[in-house]
Amino acid sequence: MQRRAFLATAAAAAACTLDRRPRLNVFNWSSYIDPRTLEAFTAETGIRIRYGVYESNEEMLAKVMTGNSGWDIVFPTHSRIPPMVQLGLLAKLDHSKLPGLVNLDALFQSPAWDPGLRWSTPYMWNATGIAYAQSLDPAPAAWADLWNDRVRGRLTMLDDPEDVLGACLLKLRLPFGATADSDLERARAEAIAQKRYLRAYLNAEVRDQLVAGDVLAAQLWSTTAQQAIAAQQASHPLAFTYPAEGFPLYCDNAAILAESRRRDLAHRFLDYLLRPAVAAANATVGESATCNRAGRMLLPPAARDSVVLYGTPEILARGIWPVAPPPDAQRLRDRIWTEIKSA
Repeated sequence: MQRRAFLATAAAAAACTLDRRPRLNVFNWSSYIDPRTLEAFTAETGIRIRYGVYESNEEMLAKVMTGNSGWDIVFPTHSRIPPMVQLGLLAKLDHSKLPGLVNLDALFQSPAWDPGLRWSTPYMWNATGIAYAQSLDPAPAAWADLWNDRVRGRLTMLDDPEDVLGACLLKLRLPFGATADSDLERARAEAIAQKRYLRAYLNAEVRDQLVAGDVLAAQLWSTTAQQAIAAQQASHPLAFTYPAEGFPLYCDNAAILAESRRRDLAHRFLDYLLRPAVAAANATVGESATCNRAGRMLLPPAARDSVVLYGTPEILARGIWPVAPPPDAQRLRDRIWTEIKSA
């Protein structure tokens, strides 16, 4: 066979093997979906999913700020939704293509960060509180209890400026989202004073230290605390509390990027995630709290009724939904956080 004929035949063969099914590009937090969800969606619709993960809102935003990231769907935390709308990064949702919205819990039908759900669909939510060893007596009940000799060297706080500064502000009976210079300087002083008791600033990796009994108390997200409690040893029983002074609540939401050229496909995927059975499976794999009321009802009683994951009406009344601070306040917070960690 002549070389030109061979190349033409090879090119034709390669073209025949290309997967010509439509493709949707989904960018989500890690460990936040049942892999079988993606497989089942593709089997049902013929739409392939290119799936990527990130570990922070900042990582996701760095990708999509260009408006040419190649992603179709992202999952921003609630406080990032309004700024992303203002920057023109999100596409408006077509509710006629999202009949599954009725499955959401009443708390998420028209949240403050997106009234009427014009730009996003709530997915999973969590709170920040205190995970602790039940051997601590009395049990910690407030942020102020984390400034105490009895946890010296066996205490961790999150490696997160919003949560740490927020806890310090609440300890001082100041607003979680305070932006005044004087308030943030007082929070800085509290955080530095706490370092004498502190083992480290850690996120999800502290879970294993709690289970092993090396850490007695940790500022921690409710989902990670639930994972630690599920893995606890009989010799080191664990518990979780929502601090008396108040605590932050966070909701991650599915949203379609304005740059997406596959909005019909994206709506199909969002509505698929709103199916009760799908929401339940994703919450089970992620050991997370689903925003989907109908999906929650399908969970085993231990997960469905978990106070760690879902709180109670009385507990949630103390919850605070943080908002994104103005740029000047954010820069001050970033500077103060650097000073705290280097002190």
